[in-house]
Amino acid sequence: MRAAHIKRKTKETEVEISLNLDGKGKAQISSGIPFLDHMLTLFSVHSLFDLKIEARGDLEVDAHHTTEDIGLCLGQAIKEALGDKSGIFRYGQSSIPMNEALAQAVVDLSGRPFLVYKGKKLIGKIKTFDLELVKEFFWALSSQAAITLHLHLSYGENKHHCVEAIFKAFGQALRKAVAKDVSRLDIPSSKGVL
Repeated sequence: MRAAHIKRKTKETEVEISLNLDGKGKAQISSGIPFLDHMLTLFSVHSLFDLKIEARGDLEVDAHHTTEDIGLCLGQAIKEALGDKSGIFRYGQSSIPMNEALAQAVVDLSGRPFLVYKGKKLIGKIKTFDLELVKEFFWALSSQAAITLHLHLSYGENKHHCVEAIFKAFGQALRKAVAKDVSRLDIPSSKGVL
């Protein structure tokens, strides 16, 4: 089973994540940040990963540390669950419309951490959630998962729709990248390692 369990405890946060890449999209998320919980639930549903997250952080300061540390832990869980990456497709991409918003995610499970985050800028807040944290979350995740991730928000007016399109696109793209390729048993790289 391609699964992982990650715990992280600092003076600012405490995060525990369980991830199953071969799940059914069941999510149980509790971070103290309702908007982030909603986005992570969408990610789980659209990736078909079973995801359980329990997080507590210094939300009296703001949501930055908790959001970033969840990204770090989820990235570690993805990397651990993938193992040596034998027999996977490796690449995945998805374009997702959410009403007037359109986002694209392109993933390479390359072993090389890199994030490109382009397009319409997300500015302001949704309730107490600072929209700049969307990029911080994906930077943390891609760095720990050791994946190359390109995210592009082409357009959109409603902030909720914009972020939702990004998380759904990422979930779909990652689902395709981690899927088993029935024509391949080896590691999908000419180097023989990812």
